[in-house]
Amino acid sequence: MEEQIEALTAQVQSVAGVTPPELGLVLGSGLGHLVDLVDGIKIPYADLAGFPDAGVSGHAPYLALGLLEGRRVLIFGARSHYYETGQADAMRLPLSLFKALGGTRVLLTNAAGSLSPDCKPGDLMLIRDHINFSGQNPLIGISDDTRFVSMVDAYNPNLRRGLRKCAETLGIALPEGVYAWFSGPSFETPAEIRAAQVLGADAVGMSTVPEVILCRFLGLEVAAISIVTNMAAGLSDEAISHEHTKAMAPIGAQKFEAILRQALKSVKEI
Repeated sequence: MEEQIEALTAQVQSVAGVTPPELGLVLGSGLGHLVDLVDGIKIPYADLAGFPDAGVSGHAPYLALGLLEGRRVLIFGARSHYYETGQADAMRLPLSLFKALGGTRVLLTNAAGSLSPDCKPGDLMLIRDHINFSGQNPLIGISDDTRFVSMVDAYNPNLRRGLRKCAETLGIALPEGVYAWFSGPSFETPAEIRAAQVLGADAVGMSTVPEVILCRFLGLEVAAISIVTNMAAGLSDEAISHEHTKAMAPIGAQKFEAILRQALKSVKEI
């Protein structure tokens, strides 16, 4: 993989320059349009050797690198999910490329189902911790001791503090909570949701956790925000579907974009 990363780094720097990105952003379902926020270059994943297909509708499979609010950012407009390939480490190459380009901080996003009546569709949740309900791990197969990664404070407290401050300034609710990762692609059953509630989860989804583990493995600081698109199974009468997820995501995306812009303008640590 090292030679592949070197080649990709040279490819990206040849069109975007060598200035390191200050922040990396991974977009979740229904948020792919945010890739167009960046004033810079946009490269299709298909032109980046070894990049995941990221074939889920509602994603934009492009790497964008350039300026946003005067800060240099790299946005991955799509992610590959475990349920697409059966590979929990599908995002290792993109995140390794981000590190090779000089990046150190990553902000992940996802579309999630809420387990709390206080967090409704269109709301945001700042992830404080997670539960790996899937049992999968992107570090399986690594043979040396680097695989034993501590997950204490995996969601960086300083980044979370800065994001909370920005949300408060804007008057946007940003409660913290625990995210439970289910493998998908089928949605969770009502019984699984009740089990997750007992275990202390506040939201559920099919992504993010593998990337958090990979970020910590790579030595990157990471934070994550869930865009709530539905109440989880059994908690409302709404029909849960991917189409519903894509339809609801833009509501929370507007709030997320406001927080992101505020953070880039006012929080030096982000």
